[in-house]
Order: sequence, then structure tokens, then C-alpha cells
Amino acid sequence: MDRTFTLDEARSLMPLVRDKVDEVVAIRADLAELTHDLRSAGRSPLGGLPEAKGLEARVADILSWFGEQGIEVKGIAPVLVDFPSFLGGASVRLCWIEGETGLGWYHRSELGFPGRRPLP
Repeated sequence: MDRTFTLDEARSLMPLVRDKVDEVVAIRADLAELTHDLRSAGRSPLGGLPEAKGLEARVADILSWFGEQGIEVKGIAPVLVDFPSFLGGASVRLCWIEGETGLGWYHRSELGFPGRRPLP
């Protein structure tokens, strides 16, 4: 989906984004622990291979939600998302990373994360 967001539209989605990210963070931690336990001890209190596959499927499902909204997921450890937008006539990405309290950053589309600046 090729969608662009106004700042207000992107900010209105942030409560849902944060909820989805909170779920990914919890699953990510469980999956890391489960995978480590299975590799090192052959068993885990969190389950086995079926549970690991279930967690992976849930993460994929959550990530598909972002795509359906037109939100770009740039990473999951940490979770980094971009909202395609325009600022001053230039193509930008409104940028949010796991742990930030709100949507307060952007970067030019061609620069990526290293070009992040606070929103004016």
C-alpha cells in the first residue's frame, strides 16, 4: 500500500502502534529465551519447537498489520517504524523507535535513520 500520512494521522495511530510494539517486545523476549534454552539445554519452560513457531507466526501477523496500515517496519530489535509523509514539499519519513514516548522525529526519505531530526 502506497500511503502517505499527515503528522496528525500518524500521531493518531500511535496508541495502536505502541500496543502492537509492546506485544512484539514481549514475544521477542520469549522467543529469544525459548530459542536459547532449546539450543543449550534441549528444553525450555516456555515450550518447544511448536511454541517457537507459534511465536514467530504471531510476530509475522503483527508485522503484517503495520504493512496493511501503510507503516514501514525498519527493524524489530529495537522496533523502528516509519510513516511515509511530506514535510515542506519533501518526501520524508516520520520516524519512531521503540522506547520513545511519542512521534517527534523525521528524516528525509533518501537519508534513513542517520538523517533523523526533531519535528519542527
